[in-house]
Amino acid sequence: MTEPILTEKLTPTAFAPFGDVLDASGDPDRIINQGLCGRYHDRARLDFGPGGRAGVSIFKAEPRALPYRLDMVERHPEGSQAFIPMSMDPFLVIVAEDEDGVPGRPRAFLTAPGQGINLHRNTWHGVLTPLNAPGLFAVIDRIGDTPNLQEHWFPTPFLVASNI
Repeated sequence: MTEPILTEKLTPTAFAPFGDVLDASGDPDRIINQGLCGRYHDRARLDFGPGGRAGVSIFKAEPRALPYRLDMVERHPEGSQAFIPMSMDPFLVIVAEDEDGVPGRPRAFLTAPGQGINLHRNTWHGVLTPLNAPGLFAVIDRIGDTPNLQEHWFPTPFLVASNI
């Protein structure tokens, strides 16, 4: 295996090359519903190619543990993909910049409880990796009949370890 990848705290600045952080930190953009609800407005750039539409699905993934063996990443050239946890449990987010059609060295982020993410279109990323049960997520992504998945298997797996 190569040198371990250490987890980083998920922040909007660190994650910006890959997508958007979805959370309710800071002050809301506006107050609605008779002053009883804060709206954190337009927090994700949803982007879908032709021949598709936005859809909301529910994913239930088996929990994983750190250290985590990373042998494959994928990307979706026809649409962004948002993952919104349906519990207050953190999860692991693995991403990599594109280097001439293949992923570069991956980075690993650990979400805070209540944070979700939106992966920009065509971003290399690991599979959904909850660290606790129930592993339940609302997912907003492209629904369509044309291919929207590319996988890359690493010749040598990476080990992802906690640094937080």
